[in-house]
Amino acid sequence: MNSTIYQRLLDNQSTSLLLLDAQLRVEYINSSAEALLASSGARVLGQPIEQVFSETQSATEELQEALASGNAYTKRETHLLLHNNGSLTVDYTVTPIIGEKAYLIIEIFPRDRWLRISREESLQGQQEASRLLIRGLAHEIKNPLGGIRGAAQLLARELNNDQQTDYTNIIIAEADRLRNLVDQMLGPTRKTSFNSLNIHEVLEHVTQLVERECEGEIEIIRDYDPSIPEIFGNKEQLIQTFLNLMRNALRAIKESPETKSGQISISSRTARQITLANRRYRMVCRIDIIDNGIGIPAELKDTIFYPMVSGSADGTGLGLTIAQHIINQHQGLIQYQSMPGETCFTVFIPLRADNQI
Repeated sequence: MNSTIYQRLLDNQSTSLLLLDAQLRVEYINSSAEALLASSGARVLGQPIEQVFSETQSATEELQEALASGNAYTKRETHLLLHNNGSLTVDYTVTPIIGEKAYLIIEIFPRDRWLRISREESLQGQQEASRLLIRGLAHEIKNPLGGIRGAAQLLARELNNDQQTDYTNIIIAEADRLRNLVDQMLGPTRKTSFNSLNIHEVLEHVTQLVERECEGEIEIIRDYDPSIPEIFGNKEQLIQTFLNLMRNALRAIKESPETKSGQISISSRTARQITLANRRYRMVCRIDIIDNGIGIPAELKDTIFYPMVSGSADGTGLGLTIAQHIINQHQGLIQYQSMPGETCFTVFIPLRADNQI
C-alpha cells in the first residue's frame, strides 16, 4: 500500500487526528480534525500547535514531556480554545512515535454533543421525578383541604357572630389558596391543543408586556430571524413560558447590585440536527434569552427546574418547573448557562411535528 492509500484511510476516519513533529508543529491533519477544529490543512500545516488550539499553559510542557519520555497519556473533558475564538470540550490521547524522527499523534474525541445529551437526559429525569412527586403530594394535600373547606362552610352556617364568621372565611380562603397552589404545581390540566403559529408573534407579545413592566429602565434587544418557519404549538402556553423566562431575567437584573445598565437580549435562530428527548430532528427553533443580572446561585444550578426551588426571595419556585413542562409538551427542552453578569436560557422547539429523522 502506498502513502496515498494510507492518507485516504486516515482522511476517512471519524476520529480527528493530528501529527506533530519534534518542535510541536503540525505535520499532518486529517479531514475529521479539519472539520472539528474549523481549520483547513493549508492553514495549519507547519504551524505550532498553540496556533491551532490552546488549552492551559502546562499543555505544551506535557506534550514535550511525552516526546522526551515516550509515554502516552489521555485527558478527559478538556476545554480547548480554538484560533477562531470558538471552544470545544474533548477527550484527547497523545501517543509518541520514537524513531529516527520523533512525532506525536493526537487523537481528539469531541464530547460536547454527548455532554449535551447527558444534560438533556438529566433534565428530563428531573422533570419526570418532579411530576411523580407533585402528583403524590397533590393527592395527599387536596383531599384533606376539601374536608377542611367543607367543615368551615358548615360551621359558618351555624354561626350568628360576624367576627366568628370572619375566621371561617379565612379558613376557606386559605384552603382555596393552597388548592390553587397545588393546581399550579400540577401545571395545565386541560388537553393541550396545537396550531400552526409564528413564534415571533409570541415573542413580540411577551417583549412588549415586559417593556411596559420595566418602564424603560431595562434595555431589551431583539434579534429575530424572520426566515424561521412556523411551529406547531399552543400560543397561550408559550406566552406563559416566555413571559416567565423574561420576568426571571428582569428580576435577576433588579437583584444585581453590580448591574448599572440592565439589558435583556432575545434572539431566534434555527438549529440543525438536534437531538431532543432521544429523537433526532432535522431542524428546530432555538430561542435565547440573555440577561446581565446576578446569575443563578451555584447551589441551585442542579435543581433550578425542581418545584419550590427559587433563587428569589419572593419567588414561588414553580415558574421554571411549569415552563419546562410546557416546552416538554411541545417536544422541546429548556437549557441554561449562567455566571454572574450573564445568564442564557435556551428554548428548543421542533419546527414541524413530522421532521424527526
